[in-house]
Amino acid sequence: MQNEFNPLLLDNQLCFPLYVCSKEIIRRYTPFLEPLGLTYTMYITLMSLWEHDNVSVKELGIRLFLDSGTLTPLLKKMEAQGLITRHRGEQDERNVYISLTDAGRAMEQKCRSIPQQMMCNNIISRDDAIVLVGMLHKLMAQMK
Repeated sequence: MQNEFNPLLLDNQLCFPLYVCSKEIIRRYTPFLEPLGLTYTMYITLMSLWEHDNVSVKELGIRLFLDSGTLTPLLKKMEAQGLITRHRGEQDERNVYISLTDAGRAMEQKCRSIPQQMMCNNIISRDDAIVLVGMLHKLMAQMK
């Protein structure tokens, strides 16, 4: 008798290995981010702002796949650390915009070596990482 695909086996789930890998990779970032006073979510927020500064909270949430319930406390903490400022839109005060401070821009130089340090963890080869990132971006696009 041939083994039938069982959709309820944990090993047959796409979500489980993605969850485990995500959790473990984020855990491996901690030794690099903690000395800078950053969490992984703060780090990706800064990376997004280094690419495009002075964006609305809504735009930032879309870019990072974060809802306002997660993003608002995070941004308040980053503002308290002096990394960003939040300000209301001039034409529509309902819109809140996020901008990097000098300290937030300076953090880019402090974080510059983190991607290389993560690659030195030998989690995956560079070529495999490029392929996997491409596949995951396709999956993310399907989920928008």
